[in-house]
Amino acid sequence: TANTPRIRDGMRAAIPLAPSPILFGLSYGVLADATGFGAAAAVVMSATTFAGAAQFASLSVLDAGGTVAAAILAAIFLNARYIAISVTVASIFPGGKLRRLAESQAIVDESWALAGRRGRFEWPILIGSGLVFYVLWVVSTAAGTAVGGILEDPNALGLDAAFAALFLALAVPYLHEARARQAAALAAVITL
Repeated sequence: TANTPRIRDGMRAAIPLAPSPILFGLSYGVLADATGFGAAAAVVMSATTFAGAAQFASLSVLDAGGTVAAAILAAIFLNARYIAISVTVASIFPGGKLRRLAESQAIVDESWALAGRRGRFEWPILIGSGLVFYVLWVVSTAAGTAVGGILEDPNALGLDAAFAALFLALAVPYLHEARARQAAALAAVITL
């Protein structure tokens, strides 16, 4: 039907949020270069992990002299939220286990939030937006490693403001009910 979303609708929905993964990926690439992690390793990690906060944490642990085990544990703890997120959308994924496993890699905070903005989760929106975010993340990581020697301070890219703005933008469509606003206010208090 005309109101049934398509993957390209998900791709279009991702465009207003594109600056955030671009800045975040650039920052990760610059930081990877500055710490000596290497361009190839950074891009491969972005392509296979696709989890910005976990990647930053792992890189920080390794840069500080931590063990690989500590870096992996940091990534696991930061990504534990994806267990709950994945459970909420599991029923929208069609096909067999391998297809569901492959497509579930598109589940990131942004694609999950966009997919549920109409009150129910929509597979085409999740997949379409997830594809856009994946490409932006990997390409911007590569670009960040390329400019890393020129721009030594990842904070100069405005990551702190971009990341906060992204999550505020993701929360707004969910704040129509009083209970949702109360939950958001409690989360803000806990965060502060």
